[in-house]
Amino acid sequence: MSFSNDVRKEICSSVNDKDRRFACLYGMILFCRILTHERICFQSESSTSAELFRSLFHAVFHVELSESEHIRKNGIVLHTYEITGDTVEAVFQKYRFSEIERSIDSEIIATNSLGVFTAGVFLACGSVNDPSKEYHLEFSCPEEGLAKQLLMLLNDIGVNAKTTLRRGQNIVYIKGSESIEDTLTFIGAPQCTMDLMNTKIYKDIRNKANRIANCDAANIDKVVKTAMKQIEDIKLIDRAVGLESLSDELREVAQLRLENIDMSLQEIGENLSTPISRSGVNHRFKKLAKMADEIRIGGVKYEE
Repeated sequence: MSFSNDVRKEICSSVNDKDRRFACLYGMILFCRILTHERICFQSESSTSAELFRSLFHAVFHVELSESEHIRKNGIVLHTYEITGDTVEAVFQKYRFSEIERSIDSEIIATNSLGVFTAGVFLACGSVNDPSKEYHLEFSCPEEGLAKQLLMLLNDIGVNAKTTLRRGQNIVYIKGSESIEDTLTFIGAPQCTMDLMNTKIYKDIRNKANRIANCDAANIDKVVKTAMKQIEDIKLIDRAVGLESLSDELREVAQLRLENIDMSLQEIGENLSTPISRSGVNHRFKKLAKMADEIRIGGVKYEE
């Protein structure tokens, strides 16, 4: 089951009184595929949205609608309700639809639930991605004017929404996770909001763990690479002049490194006969590195 359908189901469970049914159906009809004086056509790939539309229409207009189904090439079922004749006129009168263009009636929204109206819009033309993959919610609006009005409505409630034109469709979309959370709560899907927030927390923790693991791996690689260079220097010094020629303090760190490639500088310092700090160990290895470099440039002759 998709996250979008989870949102639709939660919305449906919240549309439970006369005013909310009226407002939700208003949003569904206003943003449906076809809305003319001759014909109203509501279509949805969601059986949840289609069933709610039939139920709300019967509750508001006392008319039982017949559904037709069309199976697309991709196997998805398209649910369709066609409204014609006198019923169309009744819809136009009750919702005061304009004969010229579709527009949101501020008076209807003011006397009913704005959130439930927007929920109806979502059920008619909205979708939201699985938050574990991407933060994206959008409305595919049937007309440019409606898209602009919906954008203003969402911006007015503090949601950062934008518009774009995709394959001739006017899209109002939301990208930020917080704005999507606000929108889902606003349209009556608080449980889905919590699911999204939990998913975001999980993703943040997982990403942080990955960053730590990557950092740890990088640090391990760095320690090993440094240790290998130190061993190379020590072996060069041993071949050239012998480790016995070193001072006691340099010979001791050299022997510890040869015997413990995976030991950190701090651990080497702690295991010396007279323990010293990490910086003290590092200072001794710098002395050994300087000696090895002098040997490499010919400062000391030795047999391979």
